[in-house]
Amino acid sequence: MMKEENIQLLDEERQPCEVWTRVMGYFRPVSEFNIGKKSEYAERKCFSENKALDSFMDIAAE
Repeated sequence: MMKEENIQLLDEERQPCEVWTRVMGYFRPVSEFNIGKKSEYAERKCFSENKALDSFMDIAAE
């Protein structure tokens, strides 16, 4: 069996992660958004299937 190790990275070893999202029908990197789009992106709420299912089950139980 392989022993599980806790891997620690120094800040110098890390790489930035580029986030892409769909805007106006196509995908773009968030880093290239203008100030207004960055603000809209920050206010977005991510869809959660579990939360949606919980809400549906609450409504169905009524």
